[in-house]
Amino acid sequence: QALYFCVPFREQLLEYYSSNKNGVDAEDNLLTCLADLFTQISSQKKKTGVIAPKRFVQRLKKQNELFRSYMHQDAHEFLNFLLNELVDILEKEAQAAKNDAETSSPSEKTANGPKNPQANGVKKEPLVTWVHKNFQGILTNETRCLRCETVTARDETFFDLSLDIEQNSSITSCLKNFSSTETLNAEDKFFCDKCCSLQEAQKRMKIKKPPHILVIHLKRFKYIEQLGRYKKLSYRVVFPLELKLSNTMEDADLEYSLFAVVVHVGSGPNHGHYVSLVKSHNHWLFFDDENVEMIDESAVQTFFGSAQEFSSNTDHGYILFYESLGAGNKS
Repeated sequence: QALYFCVPFREQLLEYYSSNKNGVDAEDNLLTCLADLFTQISSQKKKTGVIAPKRFVQRLKKQNELFRSYMHQDAHEFLNFLLNELVDILEKEAQAAKNDAETSSPSEKTANGPKNPQANGVKKEPLVTWVHKNFQGILTNETRCLRCETVTARDETFFDLSLDIEQNSSITSCLKNFSSTETLNAEDKFFCDKCCSLQEAQKRMKIKKPPHILVIHLKRFKYIEQLGRYKKLSYRVVFPLELKLSNTMEDADLEYSLFAVVVHVGSGPNHGHYVSLVKSHNHWLFFDDENVEMIDESAVQTFFGSAQEFSSNTDHGYILFYESLGAGNKS
């Protein structure tokens, strides 16, 4: 539901599906199954009713043994697997199309694969799919040698940010911690290329290019050494309806608006239930399997977590979806 109500993602998926339908009896994959499911939902004539995602779930189980059992699986792992799988399928299709068209126009991005004669010795541009355009951001990992002051920066892409959480905190403070400066010393010294030796250094993580859709995963499951197992942290973490990325970014003041929350219900990691909250046409909806109800915006606060260690409320926000307000918000 969170992905379906992610308007740009849904529109591009439906557009892709309608323009590729003529691929004669193309084999089912996760992309076509998801697109087919979204098409069924969006072309529903009836205003009520349910659609069981049978074909999609069957395909998911066939593709990844993690999801074959009746065990409770992690929604964050599922999201990661799904987005990466969609990207793989789109990249393979683009590569196949490129191989079919023997003469490719120079404006096209070079996809992976040795069959491109122009790619010899030239740095290949990675293909940017519509999944990347929605979800991908770039982090830069900066390390500054404290002896010679040289800064080494390494970029890495992400589809979501996983944040460590603390009791009675907020998304803003979790993001601040995520990009706070860490000193590397003692055993953790950094090998500085300029000094040609191990040196004390300072390291920090910054968002270099923010994504259009910012997905934040709260690390609610923590491995506790003494217990020898994972424990769910029911910490109260406030997530605002409007979020500013100020401390994490170079050019601050980019604003995001919350449009979906995946909620984990339950006291532990191996059993429980997922529900989602979604904002559509300025109303909040609560989805719990086939039950859908409209809720008041203030009800979103009940999913922040518990201020006490033991609480009967086990419904906690787990994955948050924010849309950048910079790009004409349609939802």
